[in-house]
Amino acid sequence: MIETDFPILSGLVAWPLLAALSVAVCRHAQLAKMLALTAASIELLLSIAAVQQFNPANEAFQLVESYLWIPTLNIRFLLGIDGIAVLLLPATALLMLMAIGTAWRTQTLTRLHWVLLLLLESCMMGVFSALDMVLFFFFWQLTLPPLFFLLGLWGIGPMRRSAATKHTFFMLFSSMPLLLAIALLAINHASGAGGVDSRHLSFNLPVLLETPLPEPLQPAVFFLLLLAFAVKVPLVPFHTWLPTVALEGPAHITALLTGLTLGIFGVIRFALPLAPSAAVEYSWLLGLLGAISLAYAALIALHQTNLRVLLAYACISQAGLILIGIASLNMQGIQGALLQMVNFPLVAGSLMMIAGFLHQRIASTELAHIGGLAKLMPQLTRCYLLLAFASLGMPGAGGFPAGLLLLIGSLMAHPSLGIMSLVGVVLSAAYLLTFTRRFFFGPVNKTLSKHIQDLLVREKYILCIPLLLLLWLGFFPNSVLKVNQKTAEVWLTRLLMQPKLEGEVADSRQTGQWP
Repeated sequence: MIETDFPILSGLVAWPLLAALSVAVCRHAQLAKMLALTAASIELLLSIAAVQQFNPANEAFQLVESYLWIPTLNIRFLLGIDGIAVLLLPATALLMLMAIGTAWRTQTLTRLHWVLLLLLESCMMGVFSALDMVLFFFFWQLTLPPLFFLLGLWGIGPMRRSAATKHTFFMLFSSMPLLLAIALLAINHASGAGGVDSRHLSFNLPVLLETPLPEPLQPAVFFLLLLAFAVKVPLVPFHTWLPTVALEGPAHITALLTGLTLGIFGVIRFALPLAPSAAVEYSWLLGLLGAISLAYAALIALHQTNLRVLLAYACISQAGLILIGIASLNMQGIQGALLQMVNFPLVAGSLMMIAGFLHQRIASTELAHIGGLAKLMPQLTRCYLLLAFASLGMPGAGGFPAGLLLLIGSLMAHPSLGIMSLVGVVLSAAYLLTFTRRFFFGPVNKTLSKHIQDLLVREKYILCIPLLLLLWLGFFPNSVLKVNQKTAEVWLTRLLMQPKLEGEVADSRQTGQWP
């Protein structure tokens, strides 16, 4: 681990908390709004500074900060980043800045709204940078209260409180296997260090990665972690909370939930490397779960009549594709997954925010209420089309190199999953283009006003930034791939070079099949 003199990661966690406190004591709603926007902008600059200080040639955790937190259990406030997490920090900060801009016209309980958004940003930064598993669990759980109130108080549907409760219950359910897996890992370390004693417990991720996990215990840890993160991704059949939240919740909060791939990050960071033998042995199951989510969500999306619900199922389908890439256990698959995790906040978040802009003007995103929108809102339509084609892997956008890597990686690992990935791309094009044709083109719906306001200047800025970044990633994908290449190599080596499976892995690399 490489420590740093300047606590930039602590700053990323603490700064939104300090800003939230300032907003809470501010008596003027307009000033509170400007404070929240300024704080989010500074947070983005801090995250970019963290990227600039990161050395891609070094596979170790970097910018590490370590402070004793709970001495009796050896729990530390331990922060650090590697090639997997480093680009997710500015992606989170940018998406939060876009969310604040999207919710700029919020009129009810405005100070509380900005405070909750800043608290949520602080917790998300903690999730991506925590290297102590109890600290990770701490930040993971702390995202729930802000989301509960943001969904329940500022939702746009009549069942918004029910949607907030449903999301919270699903996440609380996922926390139980996560906490149990953390306890098993800590006790296993203590057993290997001389006996189960609080002095020998360790929740330090780098230490746990180097602590051998007995073969009988590996499947239990792997499946507990996989269950916890599958709910958050979400994978089928744990997906039902996301379409409900998309329909009932505010668009900018749904954009955060769909754009920030916290569940997929958990699978890559914890589930696979902490139980490597089980991960290799059951990688076929991970790929199968991804394929089921990919196909099922795409087929359901074909029959949707609401833009927000369709986008929610599209995110579930795309998450399934990313899981197939991770399960391939090769460089192409894992780098494609990491690149797509950077694309996801830009594409999925921006599309959901466009749905929010439409709802602000028309009070609906139902197909029955909208038609011929391209004639009334040409600028919004152009932005939507660019983002929609980017999500389909259009050459020139970031989705193209990511999708190509995922496809090649899945074909190399198992041809049937590669074919399923292709089928998923075709289904994605089918539901997205069919809905787009009916929603934006054709005759104008008579119920629509011919004086609907097109994109505001503020909204154009919100959408132009991710569009420019997607073009950059499309033409210069190596700017991301070189950041995570060394980390991806070490990640794969940790999984594949297990003594028990080494011969099987060597055979699988020659045949292109899973062990």
